[in-house]
Amino acid sequence: MSEVAEWSDELSVGIQEIDEQHKVLIDILNELNDGIHGVRRKEVRLEILDKLIDYTRIHFAVEESLMRIFAYPRYEEHKQEHDKLIAEIHEFRVQFVEDASAPTYELLIFLKQWLTNHIMKVDKHYEEHFLKMGAKKSWLNNSWLGKFWH
Repeated sequence: MSEVAEWSDELSVGIQEIDEQHKVLIDILNELNDGIHGVRRKEVRLEILDKLIDYTRIHFAVEESLMRIFAYPRYEEHKQEHDKLIAEIHEFRVQFVEDASAPTYELLIFLKQWLTNHIMKVDKHYEEHFLKMGAKKSWLNNSWLGKFWH
């Protein structure tokens, strides 16, 4: 199946941990695309959607934790965008549970546009601040804490 979204260096925020998480989100979007076009059962598509919701929450928690650790001045507005997306995905999930013919493809296009715009126009704002405050561009060892601190 063709991919609905692809990673490119243009999407990089310059911090490997965040970039890797963004890549996973893109992979899950492509998995959802395969689920839609592969005419999979409602339960399978719902499972993929739940996976997307769960991983999105994890990713947002990591970003928001770093924002608090690094005293990011745009934390509140950034968190509001995260909260709004989670609410919108949940609303779609409810519609999908009630009606399996709900337009899953529209959600897919919305999520692709949201993710791309969010990374390019919102996430890229924290790169310079995070790096200035001590975040690492790349992992030096395998420990989670070692991924962020010098």
